[in-house]
Amino acid sequence: MDPLPSHLILAKHGGYRRLRSFQTARLVFDATAVFCDRFIERRSRTHDQMVQAARSGVQNIAEGSVASGTSKKTELKLTNVARASLEELLLDYEDFLRQRALPVWQKGSRKTEVVRAKLEAGAFSADKIMLCTPEVAANTLVCLINQASYLLGRQIGRLESDFLAGGGFTEKLHAARAKARDASAPACPACGLPMRERSARSGPKAGRAFWGCSGYPGCRGVREMSDGSDGSDKSP
Repeated sequence: MDPLPSHLILAKHGGYRRLRSFQTARLVFDATAVFCDRFIERRSRTHDQMVQAARSGVQNIAEGSVASGTSKKTELKLTNVARASLEELLLDYEDFLRQRALPVWQKGSRKTEVVRAKLEAGAFSADKIMLCTPEVAANTLVCLINQASYLLGRQIGRLESDFLAGGGFTEKLHAARAKARDASAPACPACGLPMRERSARSGPKAGRAFWGCSGYPGCRGVREMSDGSDGSDKSP
């Protein structure tokens, strides 16, 4: 039997660069690198931890997207890891503001809405952090992380719905194999359904392969394996 075409088995995967969650998380990573170099001691553990948390958010989105072709479970897991990494980073920025007694911008305030509008318009870039005060820089990053987390939450919900509706790789593999098998199998001489390769369990032909109806036990039509033309009912 010819190998199954991969497009019948593997769902579309990759394409993470087009995801808004990935684009926003990458912006958070780039801006965090600038922020840490400006405001966090470079030799401190906090500097490394913040940069690594931001990087983890980006890398896990990408890895999960690529892995989705063969494992929806892995995609869900890694997307959740990306969201958790950004939550860890969010706490670091909140700590930065609190420990320095800097104002925290409230959700829905004019300042946070300005950041969100610039992000949606594609008018925000990481190098803008170079010109910000510590208060503006940290609060801006908080806004960006919240947006990335929101997008990842929606993405996770969609992945769960898609899995429930279409199943995962294993289900699709079984369905593709069944379809390919049906296409090459002869039709049952009794009812016309595709037949399945079976083996006789007893009698003089025990162990010998034969074609049995896929509608068994409702239909007991069989064919000898060497018989591909006549429509007579036979027993193994």
